[in-house]
Amino acid sequence: MRKRSHRARTALGVAAAAVLGVAGCGAGGGGDAPTPQGTRTHAATAPVWNRSPRSIAAIGDSITRGFDACMVLSDCPEVSWATGSDAAVDSLAVRLLGTAGAARRSWNYAVTGARMADLPGQMARAAARNPDLVTVMVGANDACRSSARAMTSVAAFRADFERAVRTLRAGHPRTQLYVASVPNLLRLWSQGRTSPLGREVWKLGICPSMLGDADDLSAAAARRRERVQQRVVAYNAVLEDVCARDRRCRFDGNAVYDYRFGTNQLSHWDWFHPSKDGQARLAAIAYRTVTAPDPVA
Repeated sequence: MRKRSHRARTALGVAAAAVLGVAGCGAGGGGDAPTPQGTRTHAATAPVWNRSPRSIAAIGDSITRGFDACMVLSDCPEVSWATGSDAAVDSLAVRLLGTAGAARRSWNYAVTGARMADLPGQMARAAARNPDLVTVMVGANDACRSSARAMTSVAAFRADFERAVRTLRAGHPRTQLYVASVPNLLRLWSQGRTSPLGREVWKLGICPSMLGDADDLSAAAARRRERVQQRVVAYNAVLEDVCARDRRCRFDGNAVYDYRFGTNQLSHWDWFHPSKDGQARLAAIAYRTVTAPDPVA
């Protein structure tokens, strides 16, 4: 009887050791060497999302370049929501790195007029800096075309965004991404058209798919604007979906799209791009998203 009990206890001990051995290897993750029982690796305790990145690269379009925020038909990167140095804007880089840190460790690779197809190339230049965080704001120019028919297809938009993310991940698996939603172009039309100057400037060809014939309130014009608006909604769904598949990516939860901006947040040269005040609002949204304890639901 005692011999059978001894053999039973021995078998249980071997089984328990085997279970603990498997658990120890799993805790290390993948091919990591097992760690002593009762210890935890840095990888197991470190959060996936770093709320205090120490370097930032920005990519995207004219909004991130501060176009028409300081003077007509000119980039003004010093007021960029992402990397600008202007105290009135208090950019994301300044908020996270301080003024001196932002000057040394933030870079702006956005290009006025860029569309999603341009993002992979911008991403490659940003990745060369090995930043802790890359900010993305692009998509308005994909919807702002000569006509609603000329807008970038949703499939092409997705393919190019996925390619941009793969470009980053090829050599930088730990770099974080902040992705801003595409602004609400229908609200832009409703706000900007209250200005006679704005309506005249738009006639020069600014976002004709949405802003063309700004005073036309016919059913056909309403359908055209709604078609553009729905394309923006679809673009934002793509940004959210692709970002959700990457554990080091945060989408803003449509905060930029949902922001109820007024004419004070629009450039009074073109009534389309953000003013300095508008850039400050974008910076605040980005900072809240990047520093939040959890991703936006």
